[in-house]
Amino acid sequence: MVICARPPGSWGSLVALLVGFAIIHTTGLYGLCFAILASFGLGWWATTLQTKDQVDHDPSEIVIDEVAGQWVSLLPLAIWPQQFDISIWYWLLTFGAFRMFDITKPGLVGWADRQLGPLWVMLDDVIAGIMAAAVIGLVMLSLS
Repeated sequence: MVICARPPGSWGSLVALLVGFAIIHTTGLYGLCFAILASFGLGWWATTLQTKDQVDHDPSEIVIDEVAGQWVSLLPLAIWPQQFDISIWYWLLTFGAFRMFDITKPGLVGWADRQLGPLWVMLDDVIAGIMAAAVIGLVMLSLS
């Protein structure tokens, strides 16, 4: 199953999805944007420390990049809130789309993943999140 190809990343994304739900429902779009920026900055800093002088520039135990990317993918759900009975499918689709782009690494995601350094560890997941957000946004627009 593709979604479980990297279990730590999938678990990190799932937790991020649940926390993102809470963030959006308590603080809205601005809270989510703040959380994305904070997780990106913290992730970049922590990844710099964790990978210094290491061969593996993106070890699987680092999942803050998945957290930031998953939260980016949630932006359409923060911008266009839906009734819960409808939105639950969007939340699940968001998780699946983000994991698919993060694992398969198409286009820019793969390019960013091949770059070296802590910034790129974070950016490949943010780009995957942008791609997933675009898919979710298009689905939401087409079904409204």
